[in-house]
Amino acid sequence: MVTFDDALNVRLGSLQDAVDDWSETVKKLQTLQETAENGMQRKAEKADWKGENAGVTKPFVKKTAKEFGDAAKEAESIRNILRDAHTEFKAAKEKLQAIVKAAPDQGIRIDPDGTVSYLIHPDRRPKDYDGPDPDQKDFDRARSEIKAAVDKASDADDVASRALRTLVGKDDNNFSGTDYDSLKQAGKVQDAEDAKAAAKIVEKGDDATAAEISRLNKYLKDNKGDQYFAERFAVEVGAKGTLDYWADIGDPSDGSRLGVDHPKQLAELQKNWSFTLASASHSDSPDMAKWKADMIKSGDDIVRTRGSSAYGFQIMSNLMRDGSYDSKFLHDYGNAAFATERRLTHEGRIKPGQAWHSPSMGMMPKLNWDGKGVGQDPMTGFMEALGHNPKASADFFNSKLDLTPDDTHDHKSVDAFKYFAQDRDWPNDNTNDGLTNKYGHESLGHALESATLGHAYDDPTPKLVRTDDGAKVMEKVVEAYGDPALLKKEEALSGSIGRMTAGYIDDVNWALNENRTDSMFAPDKGAHGHAEFGMDGARKFLSALGQHPDAYSEVATAERVYTSTAMEAQVDSNGHIHEPRVREALRTGAEVQGMLDQSRADQVEAEGLKKDKEYNDALEKRASWIEFGAGVGVATGAAFLPPVAAAGVAGTLIPLGMEHGQALVEQVLGDGIGDWAESNQKDSGDDIQKQRDQIYRTGEFNAGYPMKEFLSRHHISSDDNNFAQTLETDLTAGYGKGTDRENQQGVRPQTGD
Repeated sequence: MVTFDDALNVRLGSLQDAVDDWSETVKKLQTLQETAENGMQRKAEKADWKGENAGVTKPFVKKTAKEFGDAAKEAESIRNILRDAHTEFKAAKEKLQAIVKAAPDQGIRIDPDGTVSYLIHPDRRPKDYDGPDPDQKDFDRARSEIKAAVDKASDADDVASRALRTLVGKDDNNFSGTDYDSLKQAGKVQDAEDAKAAAKIVEKGDDATAAEISRLNKYLKDNKGDQYFAERFAVEVGAKGTLDYWADIGDPSDGSRLGVDHPKQLAELQKNWSFTLASASHSDSPDMAKWKADMIKSGDDIVRTRGSSAYGFQIMSNLMRDGSYDSKFLHDYGNAAFATERRLTHEGRIKPGQAWHSPSMGMMPKLNWDGKGVGQDPMTGFMEALGHNPKASADFFNSKLDLTPDDTHDHKSVDAFKYFAQDRDWPNDNTNDGLTNKYGHESLGHALESATLGHAYDDPTPKLVRTDDGAKVMEKVVEAYGDPALLKKEEALSGSIGRMTAGYIDDVNWALNENRTDSMFAPDKGAHGHAEFGMDGARKFLSALGQHPDAYSEVATAERVYTSTAMEAQVDSNGHIHEPRVREALRTGAEVQGMLDQSRADQVEAEGLKKDKEYNDALEKRASWIEFGAGVGVATGAAFLPPVAAAGVAGTLIPLGMEHGQALVEQVLGDGIGDWAESNQKDSGDDIQKQRDQIYRTGEFNAGYPMKEFLSRHHISSDDNNFAQTLETDLTAGYGKGTDRENQQGVRPQTGD
């Protein structure tokens, strides 16, 4: 593995000398080859030798002449490998040198290990500092360029070292005769060898040993992202071979102990295989075009093992849970899977759970090893695949699904979003805790996150990429899940809905201003990726979200961040405050908090104090961003609150209401996130009314926190300043309007009864 320091400071003189020396050696060996073939070998072939001399000497001369040819080929291959490796190392070094040289002028420091940071941290800058002020996108670009250069050098080093070992060979008496015309060609040869070796292990099915499964995992993991290897592996195994293998692995009836003794290895294999097929799906080669067509065609075939059976779509969908699959393949696959579901459900007359596993099929093999069900419902894995491809997901949920694909004239269709989010009865799946459909709903939430936010739902370093197509999906989400009964039914996706709402919190605020064009929250003319929810739609939606602790905490945190930055954006460079807009930002933010709190209070009244503990636990997880030192990232136009695995918190992206320098944004966000009040139900005993009162007091305090920090940051006293006192009035009015408006909507708490 090549490090940053290795690539930056590598001395290439000796390597260039080696290239030159091997070039001279090639010339000499080619001369010897020509002499041997045209001289010694031709004379031997013309000689009329008899007896033992003819049977021994002539073959020996031919073999010797061939060895000169093999030596020349081997020398030329070594020269080619060293030459191309030198080219790659030199390019990487020059790229890194350019990055390091340019960094100080950008206000960036690059440490000897490649770490990127501020040249002078904002906290240590003098007041009159007027130097460069890099933002998150500058740091991201530098890190990305460094990684690309180092990875390029590391890949070249790996391929070159393996190629040279191959060229040397294991035969002390013969040259290998291996012929590499370039480093790239050597890499492809190695990929093909690895793919063939991996496919040989697959041929063994569940008769393979644990050591062989580990080796298969290593082949797939080491070649992650290598499209050529992925394609060769997919083609070597074949579409049918893939389905047969994965079904066989999940069938314990033949006595295999792999699933019993090594489930973690199989879970890793499932993930690695999924990534591999995802890479392969992007190839347009004839072989892969056939593979994709065969896989989709086999989707409604029943694959039988010794003691179990499953449909092809059920099997393949469990190998789609990771990696970004090709958009067209996902489109074709999803439409075909839906068509099969329509056929199996007799046009919707029976439930999908009955259709995908009828008693006549016998036992279901275990197709999913990640602990979230056995993988019976093919739509769960398919939704996970959409969750990793934002464009495909947005396109899918904005599409129409053909209800009668065999009839090209009737044009009967259903909206894909409506079918999967509202109409479909998601099947239960077997888990260690019994039957549940929550994993299906979770996967639907993941797909919707991807469609609306423009990044894979589990991307560790996501960017908020809102598109017009994604905004259309978000409008559908707000309209559909404004029905509290639907969100209660699909409660497992409430966290995803909360993160999606956080990503559109500016449009939520705009909706509460009746989507007026003169609203301070209205997008700039011609801006893309904005959704219009309408005031009533937004209120119903917020009221429904407030009934779910995870969604509540996501949206409440996002609103506080957005309100804080929107208020700060109203201060110009001279310190002048646009007071009406500051007031509007605070009032609207308080209204959002009020609607959320009214729903929370109603839920506590309906379900008791235990429910409020769930809200407090969700809020406490949000506080873990600070406790765990996770920090707050600032990308272009958005704040990224990173995931905290220890607290079970996913990352959240929040649009910003300001475009000032990064240091100020981070200060505002730090102020806005660092001190969250809980409703503290333990002080209320068993008195529900006291608890409701506590929720309102705490909610109004939290809604007012952006105001408190704003006044403090700008040294405005609330005792003797009319503006400060007016803000207090706006806070109370906005929060009160939020709670009152929620009551007027008549949204009842959902208890799940």
